[in-house]
Amino acid sequence: MPQKKRKVFIPPKKQPPRPDVGAETFGRPAPLSINLTALEGRSGLSVGDRVKILGTGLYAGEIAIIERIAGGVVPAVGVRTEAGRTRTVRTIDVEPVGRAEA
Repeated sequence: MPQKKRKVFIPPKKQPPRPDVGAETFGRPAPLSINLTALEGRSGLSVGDRVKILGTGLYAGEIAIIERIAGGVVPAVGVRTEAGRTRTVRTIDVEPVGRAEA
């Protein structure tokens, strides 16, 4: 007589604990802000221009050369710093640098 095939056991999905109805709901620790002027970008930039990286991000304050320009929802440029490092930066986060400032 053939043996019965055993039923495969699949454990139930784990549910996260439900918050109490009377408890305070937890929100984000810091509000998100979106700079809508980034959508417009900065005009007058071209490949080979020397620019200064603005803001507080990586390589902020360094002089760089534009290697490529990427269009899109938020225009960006690919730059190479004087130290040889590359980065993609929004066009509003760079400003053209004259020969006197370099």
